[in-house]
Amino acid sequence: MTDKPTPENVVLWQRRLASQANNRAWTLAEMLHRSREEDEEMLDAAHAAMYFWRMVGEPGNHAHAAQLLAHVYALLKLPGPAAHYLSKALPYFEQHDCAPWEMAFAHAVAANVACAEGNTLAHAKRYVEAREAATHITSQETRDMFAATLRVIPAPNL
Repeated sequence: MTDKPTPENVVLWQRRLASQANNRAWTLAEMLHRSREEDEEMLDAAHAAMYFWRMVGEPGNHAHAAQLLAHVYALLKLPGPAAHYLSKALPYFEQHDCAPWEMAFAHAVAANVACAEGNTLAHAKRYVEAREAATHITSQETRDMFAATLRVIPAPNL
């Protein structure tokens, strides 16, 4: 006899899978050097996070998942999909009263996408905005996470 999980248990596991995939993708994205296999895993994990957050998340979860995909595609030097996912994420962050860390990450990912696109002006503007927004992050742990992300984004020639 097979026990069918309750709807609540399904949602619980989907949230766990979304979080696990999200965390794995960010961990890989923070690495300065990745193998081809790690690049593929990073992309798979980012898509898995989006998949599960779409099932069980709120609009903020969807925006964060799209932002992660934009960042991953930019890291992989694939500007088309990076810009596509950034266009799904940025409106949320620009239209809501977001925490300073959310704005810092939004600008940083936008800088990374602009860099991948070869848009030097947007890259420089967003990079500066990311650093400015990061000055308002109060948690040391969050500042460290932001620094790990900014470290993998090419600095513009200012």
